[in-house]
Amino acid sequence: MTRLTASHTPYDRFRSIGPVCAVLPVCAVLIALIISWAAAAQDVKVLRIGTGPIDTSAFPIGGLVGNAISNPPGSRECDKGGNCGVPGLIANAQSTEGAWYNLQALMRGDIDIALSQADVVNWAYFGIGDFQEPMLKEPMTKLRVLARLYPSTIHLIARKGVKIASIKDLVGKKVAVDGLGSGTRFTVHALFAAYGVKSNTVNQQIMGLNEATTALKAGKIDAMFLVSGAPVLALQDLAQATELMLVPIAGPTAEKLTQAFPFYSLGKIPANTYGQHPEISTLDVGTVLAVREDMDNDLGFGIARAIWHERNKALFEAGHPRGKLMDKALAVRTGGVPIQAGAVRYYLSQGLMRLSYTAARPPAVVNAPSPPNAGTK
Repeated sequence: MTRLTASHTPYDRFRSIGPVCAVLPVCAVLIALIISWAAAAQDVKVLRIGTGPIDTSAFPIGGLVGNAISNPPGSRECDKGGNCGVPGLIANAQSTEGAWYNLQALMRGDIDIALSQADVVNWAYFGIGDFQEPMLKEPMTKLRVLARLYPSTIHLIARKGVKIASIKDLVGKKVAVDGLGSGTRFTVHALFAAYGVKSNTVNQQIMGLNEATTALKAGKIDAMFLVSGAPVLALQDLAQATELMLVPIAGPTAEKLTQAFPFYSLGKIPANTYGQHPEISTLDVGTVLAVREDMDNDLGFGIARAIWHERNKALFEAGHPRGKLMDKALAVRTGGVPIQAGAVRYYLSQGLMRLSYTAARPPAVVNAPSPPNAGTK
């Protein structure tokens, strides 16, 4: 958290208004204004929110979160029609490489709030699956969650003409699994393990979203994965340039995954989201707001309250289709990672959780993600 301070004290500024002070009433007003300005500047809190690439759902929703929780000094009060954020807070959303990058940046202190995938947050917190040595020297046990926001969609997109009807058909294929900073590739490893596909039998390509869509269009790869709330702008643009095949992630294996891992759920990609196609069954993974455990408890309480404030519901719903899927009743479904202490106080006050639910609970390790096999570009 960054705190804004005045570059000079109020007393330093008195020297610049000496002639005016001959008129005492004017001087008194100016002095009062300067002291008020300096105090306000010292009380401003600035938070940095790590989101994701600009053409994924994380970036615009991160901006909406920033708007919802901000309430700069001088703003009208919430009950008087003003912003219903945290008094004195300015939250700035910034584009990042994705869910995994955000967690690393959060632990370094480069950002203050991270949008991330619930599965990646869980595995990093408990140090299981891909998140063991040498990937991580130790689990990210200082992670805390403010809220589960909305479900992100697991997309499997295949090039037209390539025979891919399920995850098992990816054996021997060249498949983009997103960039190094994203969380997609870790989700993909879990899917491969669940569907009985050995990682070394798929030629996995580490490619960012723009690079992957360009490669798919050019026929340089056969398929690509992406975890992001539908609709994804980059995929909509791709669908206008070339015909795509959306591959379902469904059936008994998908259902078992939702039972083993509480952060997964059955989902749908609505018909004609990316060109002409029927409704596609797939899996969703929760998108969460993660912070460090040392966040001030009153600040955590205020942020949780602002996100779920009734006045901000319309903001999210109008801002992005995924905003319509934000559900306060599901806010505490983190999959086992502890909720930030101040946010716990808010959710307890709303009857959304009990004290017995506040302890960390590791997810199931059945079909945990296998070691990554990145392949080559």
